[in-house]
Amino acid sequence: MLKGFKEFLMRGNVLDLAIAVVIGTAFATVVKTVVDNLVSPLVASIGGTNVNGLAFHIVKGNDKSLVDVGAIINAFIVFFLTAAVVYFVLVVPMKKIQERRAAAAGTTAEEDEPEPLTVDQQLLTEIRDALAARQR
Repeated sequence: MLKGFKEFLMRGNVLDLAIAVVIGTAFATVVKTVVDNLVSPLVASIGGTNVNGLAFHIVKGNDKSLVDVGAIINAFIVFFLTAAVVYFVLVVPMKKIQERRAAAAGTTAEEDEPEPLTVDQQLLTEIRDALAARQR
C-alpha cells in the first residue's frame, strides 16, 4: 500500500501541482503588496480630493453603504498579474519541456492526434462500410 502511495506522489503531475501552489501563493503575496502600496494609491488619486478615492456612499453618513470601486479594480489587477505570472513562469516552460521530451522520444503532438476526416472522406467511409455489409 505504501509503495502505491509513493508512486502516486512521485508522479510528475502531483509534484508539479504542489510546486505550482507554493509558488502561486508566494507570488500572490508579492503582487498584493505591490498593488496595495503602489497601484491602490494611484487608483485612489483618480478620485481626486475625495478621502475615499473612488469609493462612494450609497446612503450618506452610513459607513456600511460604502462602495469601494478602487478595491474592485485592485482585485482585478491582482488576479490578472497573478494569472499572467503563473502562465509565463509555470505553464509556458512546462509546455516547452513536454515538447522537448516528445521530440526526444521521436513523436510530436501532431502525430498523436490524427487529422479529422473531411465530409467527403466521411461519406466515402460510410459508403465503403455499407457495401462491405451488403457483401456479407
